[in-house]
Amino acid sequence: MKTNEEKIEALRQAIEKAENMVFFGGAGVSTESGLPDFRGEQGLYRKKYGLPPESYFSIRLLKYNPEEFFRFQRKRVLGYQAKPNAAHLKLAEWEKQGKLRAVITQNIDGLHQAAGSKKVIELHGNTMKCHCMICHKPYDISAVMETEGVPRCKICHGIIKPDTVLYGEKLDKRLIEKATDHIKKADLLIVGGTSLTVNPAVSLVHECREKPLVIINLGLTPLDDRADIRIYDKIGKVFSALS
Repeated sequence: MKTNEEKIEALRQAIEKAENMVFFGGAGVSTESGLPDFRGEQGLYRKKYGLPPESYFSIRLLKYNPEEFFRFQRKRVLGYQAKPNAAHLKLAEWEKQGKLRAVITQNIDGLHQAAGSKKVIELHGNTMKCHCMICHKPYDISAVMETEGVPRCKICHGIIKPDTVLYGEKLDKRLIEKATDHIKKADLLIVGGTSLTVNPAVSLVHECREKPLVIINLGLTPLDDRADIRIYDKIGKVFSALS
Protein backbone atom coordinates (compact mmCIF):
# COMPACT_ATOMS: atom_id res chain seq x y z
CA MET A 1 0.00 0.00 0.00
CA LYS A 2 1.34 3.41 -0.96
CA THR A 3 2.05 6.02 1.69
CA ASN A 4 0.41 9.45 1.60
CA GLU A 5 3.75 10.91 0.52
CA GLU A 6 3.85 8.56 -2.47
CA LYS A 7 0.25 9.38 -3.35
CA ILE A 8 0.94 13.12 -3.14
CA GLU A 9 3.90 12.67 -5.47
CA ALA A 10 1.66 10.78 -7.91
CA LEU A 11 -0.84 13.64 -7.66
CA ARG A 12 1.91 16.17 -8.36
CA GLN A 13 2.89 14.30 -11.52
CA ALA A 14 -0.74 14.02 -12.66
CA ILE A 15 -1.22 17.77 -12.21
CA GLU A 16 1.95 18.53 -14.17
CA LYS A 17 0.61 16.52 -17.11
CA ALA A 18 -2.91 17.95 -16.96
CA GLU A 19 -4.03 20.85 -19.12
CA ASN A 20 -7.75 20.85 -18.42
CA MET A 21 -8.30 20.09 -14.72
CA VAL A 22 -11.62 20.42 -12.92
CA PHE A 23 -12.08 20.52 -9.16
CA PHE A 24 -15.25 19.37 -7.39
CA GLY A 25 -15.43 20.27 -3.70
CA GLY A 26 -17.63 20.00 -0.65
CA ALA A 27 -17.78 21.20 2.94
CA GLY A 28 -14.38 19.73 3.82
CA VAL A 29 -12.75 22.41 1.69
CA SER A 30 -14.08 25.13 3.99
CA THR A 31 -13.89 23.47 7.41
CA GLU A 32 -10.16 24.24 7.43
CA SER A 33 -11.19 27.90 7.34
CA GLY A 34 -13.20 27.39 10.51
CA LEU A 35 -16.62 27.03 8.92
CA PRO A 36 -18.98 24.31 10.20
CA ASP A 37 -20.03 21.50 7.91
CA PHE A 38 -23.43 19.86 7.83
CA ARG A 39 -23.05 16.09 8.17
CA GLY A 40 -19.75 15.79 10.04
CA GLU A 41 -19.43 14.75 13.69
CA GLN A 42 -19.74 18.39 14.79
CA GLY A 43 -21.89 19.40 11.85
CA LEU A 44 -25.07 21.45 11.95
CA TYR A 45 -27.19 18.38 11.24
CA ARG A 46 -25.82 16.58 14.32
CA LYS A 47 -26.93 19.27 16.79
CA LYS A 48 -30.29 19.55 18.48
CA TYR A 49 -32.46 22.58 17.93
CA GLY A 50 -36.15 23.30 18.39
CA LEU A 51 -36.93 21.80 14.98
CA PRO A 52 -35.30 19.05 12.91
CA PRO A 53 -32.05 20.52 11.49
CA GLU A 54 -33.18 20.23 7.87
CA SER A 55 -36.23 22.38 8.66
CA TYR A 56 -34.02 25.40 9.30
CA PHE A 57 -32.75 25.16 5.73
CA SER A 58 -36.15 24.78 4.09
CA ILE A 59 -38.15 27.12 1.89
CA ARG A 60 -41.19 26.05 3.91
CA LEU A 61 -39.84 27.59 7.13
CA LEU A 62 -38.90 30.77 5.27
CA LYS A 63 -42.45 31.11 3.93
CA TYR A 64 -44.40 30.16 7.05
CA ASN A 65 -42.11 31.28 9.89
CA PRO A 66 -39.60 33.78 8.45
CA GLU A 67 -38.76 35.16 11.90
CA GLU A 68 -37.45 31.76 13.03
CA PHE A 69 -35.71 31.18 9.71
CA PHE A 70 -33.67 34.39 9.96
CA ARG A 71 -33.01 33.97 13.66
CA PHE A 72 -31.33 30.64 12.94
CA GLN A 73 -29.55 31.85 9.80
CA ARG A 74 -28.01 34.85 11.56
CA LYS A 75 -26.87 32.77 14.51
CA ARG A 76 -25.71 29.53 12.86
CA VAL A 77 -25.06 30.06 9.16
CA LEU A 78 -24.47 33.64 8.05
CA GLY A 79 -21.88 36.18 9.05
CA TYR A 80 -18.82 33.97 9.58
CA GLN A 81 -15.62 35.95 9.13
CA ALA A 82 -13.71 33.16 7.40
CA LYS A 83 -10.70 33.49 5.13
CA PRO A 84 -9.56 31.26 2.25
CA ASN A 85 -7.24 28.41 3.25
CA ALA A 86 -4.45 26.62 1.41
CA ALA A 87 -6.90 24.63 -0.74
CA HIS A 88 -8.72 27.73 -2.00
CA LEU A 89 -5.45 29.53 -2.70
CA LYS A 90 -3.89 26.62 -4.59
CA LEU A 91 -6.96 26.27 -6.82
CA ALA A 92 -6.84 29.98 -7.64
CA GLU A 93 -3.14 29.60 -8.47
CA TRP A 94 -3.82 26.71 -10.87
CA GLU A 95 -6.52 28.76 -12.58
CA LYS A 96 -4.11 31.66 -13.13
CA GLN A 97 -1.64 29.19 -14.61
CA GLY A 98 -4.31 28.07 -17.09
CA LYS A 99 -4.36 24.48 -15.80
CA LEU A 100 -7.67 24.57 -13.90
CA ARG A 101 -10.75 25.18 -16.04
CA ALA A 102 -13.43 25.23 -13.34
CA VAL A 103 -14.16 24.90 -9.65
CA ILE A 104 -17.49 23.18 -8.98
CA THR A 105 -18.53 23.60 -5.37
CA GLN A 106 -21.31 22.53 -3.04
CA ASN A 107 -20.27 25.28 -0.63
CA ILE A 108 -22.10 28.57 -0.22
CA ASP A 109 -19.44 30.71 1.48
CA GLY A 110 -17.80 32.47 -1.48
CA LEU A 111 -14.29 31.60 -0.29
CA HIS A 112 -13.15 30.42 -3.73
CA GLN A 113 -13.86 33.88 -5.15
CA ALA A 114 -12.21 35.50 -2.13
CA ALA A 115 -9.07 33.47 -2.93
CA GLY A 116 -9.06 34.76 -6.52
CA SER A 117 -10.87 32.03 -8.47
CA LYS A 118 -13.01 33.37 -11.29
CA LYS A 119 -14.41 30.20 -12.88
CA VAL A 120 -16.58 28.99 -10.01
CA ILE A 121 -19.84 27.06 -10.37
CA GLU A 122 -21.78 27.30 -7.11
CA LEU A 123 -24.35 24.52 -7.21
CA HIS A 124 -26.05 25.55 -3.96
CA GLY A 125 -25.70 29.32 -4.24
CA ASN A 126 -23.83 31.93 -2.22
CA THR A 127 -24.69 33.34 1.21
CA MET A 128 -22.89 36.61 0.45
CA LYS A 129 -25.57 37.54 -2.07
CA CYS A 130 -29.29 38.03 -1.52
CA HIS A 131 -32.38 39.07 -3.46
CA CYS A 132 -35.95 40.19 -2.93
CA MET A 133 -38.36 37.29 -3.34
CA ILE A 134 -40.92 39.55 -5.07
CA CYS A 135 -39.14 42.11 -7.29
CA HIS A 136 -35.77 40.25 -7.38
CA LYS A 137 -33.74 43.36 -6.51
CA PRO A 138 -30.22 42.19 -5.55
CA TYR A 139 -28.76 42.85 -2.10
CA ASP A 140 -25.61 41.81 -0.32
CA ILE A 141 -25.46 39.96 2.99
CA SER A 142 -25.49 43.19 5.01
CA ALA A 143 -29.20 43.53 4.18
CA VAL A 144 -29.74 40.52 6.44
CA MET A 145 -26.94 40.79 8.98
CA GLU A 146 -27.33 44.51 9.71
CA THR A 147 -31.07 44.27 10.34
CA GLU A 148 -33.31 42.56 12.86
CA GLY A 149 -36.33 40.37 12.33
CA VAL A 150 -37.37 39.68 8.75
CA PRO A 151 -35.29 41.71 6.24
CA ARG A 152 -37.49 43.59 3.79
CA CYS A 153 -36.92 45.06 0.33
CA LYS A 154 -36.73 48.86 0.19
CA ILE A 155 -38.73 48.91 -3.02
CA CYS A 156 -41.61 46.43 -2.62
CA HIS A 157 -41.25 45.30 1.02
CA GLY A 158 -40.77 41.70 -0.07
CA ILE A 159 -38.64 39.32 2.00
CA ILE A 160 -34.91 39.44 1.25
CA LYS A 161 -33.64 35.88 0.78
CA PRO A 162 -30.01 34.66 0.73
CA ASP A 163 -29.07 33.32 -2.71
CA THR A 164 -28.85 29.72 -1.52
CA VAL A 165 -30.78 26.64 -2.55
CA LEU A 166 -33.04 25.57 0.31
CA TYR A 167 -34.79 22.25 0.89
CA GLY A 168 -37.88 22.33 -1.28
CA GLU A 169 -36.14 24.29 -4.04
CA LYS A 170 -34.62 22.86 -7.20
CA LEU A 171 -31.03 23.25 -8.30
CA ASP A 172 -30.40 25.41 -11.35
CA LYS A 173 -30.40 23.04 -14.33
CA ARG A 174 -28.13 25.39 -16.25
CA LEU A 175 -25.45 25.10 -13.59
CA ILE A 176 -25.74 21.31 -13.54
CA GLU A 177 -25.38 21.21 -17.33
CA LYS A 178 -22.39 23.55 -17.19
CA ALA A 179 -20.71 21.47 -14.48
CA THR A 180 -21.40 18.26 -16.40
CA ASP A 181 -19.86 19.71 -19.55
CA HIS A 182 -16.69 20.75 -17.70
CA ILE A 183 -16.29 17.33 -16.10
CA LYS A 184 -16.80 15.49 -19.38
CA LYS A 185 -14.06 17.60 -21.00
CA ALA A 186 -11.62 17.39 -18.07
CA ASP A 187 -8.36 15.50 -18.41
CA LEU A 188 -8.12 15.27 -14.60
CA LEU A 189 -10.90 15.52 -12.02
CA ILE A 190 -9.93 16.25 -8.41
CA VAL A 191 -12.67 15.70 -5.83
CA GLY A 192 -12.05 17.06 -2.35
CA GLY A 193 -13.77 17.49 0.98
CA THR A 194 -16.98 15.68 0.13
CA SER A 195 -18.40 12.30 1.14
CA LEU A 196 -20.13 11.94 -2.25
CA THR A 197 -23.29 10.59 -0.62
CA VAL A 198 -25.87 12.95 -2.13
CA ASN A 199 -26.75 14.13 -5.60
CA PRO A 200 -25.77 15.92 -7.71
CA ALA A 201 -22.31 15.09 -6.36
CA VAL A 202 -22.42 11.37 -7.17
CA SER A 203 -23.97 11.74 -10.61
CA LEU A 204 -21.58 14.52 -11.61
CA VAL A 205 -18.47 12.56 -10.63
CA HIS A 206 -19.79 9.58 -12.59
CA GLU A 207 -19.50 11.80 -15.68
CA CYS A 208 -15.72 11.46 -15.37
CA ARG A 209 -15.35 8.35 -17.50
CA GLU A 210 -12.02 6.92 -18.59
CA LYS A 211 -10.26 10.00 -17.19
CA PRO A 212 -8.00 10.17 -14.13
CA LEU A 213 -9.96 10.71 -10.89
CA VAL A 214 -8.45 11.90 -7.61
CA ILE A 215 -10.40 11.82 -4.33
CA ILE A 216 -9.08 13.63 -1.25
CA ASN A 217 -11.26 13.28 1.84
CA LEU A 218 -10.86 12.36 5.49
CA GLY A 219 -13.64 9.77 5.33
CA LEU A 220 -14.70 7.06 2.94
CA THR A 221 -16.72 7.75 -0.19
CA PRO A 222 -18.72 5.32 -2.34
CA LEU A 223 -16.43 6.07 -5.29
CA ASP A 224 -13.10 5.33 -3.60
CA ASP A 225 -12.59 2.17 -5.65
CA ARG A 226 -13.07 4.20 -8.83
CA ALA A 227 -10.32 6.70 -7.94
CA ASP A 228 -6.86 6.46 -9.52
CA ILE A 229 -5.44 8.32 -6.51
CA ARG A 230 -7.18 8.20 -3.10
CA ILE A 231 -5.77 10.27 -0.22
CA TYR A 232 -7.33 10.14 3.24
CA ASP A 233 -6.36 13.53 4.63
CA LYS A 234 -7.37 17.19 4.83
CA ILE A 235 -7.35 18.77 1.42
CA GLY A 236 -5.59 21.94 2.54
CA LYS A 237 -2.79 19.87 4.03
CA VAL A 238 -2.47 17.83 0.82
CA PHE A 239 -2.43 20.90 -1.44
CA SER A 240 0.16 22.60 0.79
CA ALA A 241 2.43 19.58 0.31
CA LEU A 242 2.29 20.15 -3.45
CA SER A 243 4.07 23.52 -3.16
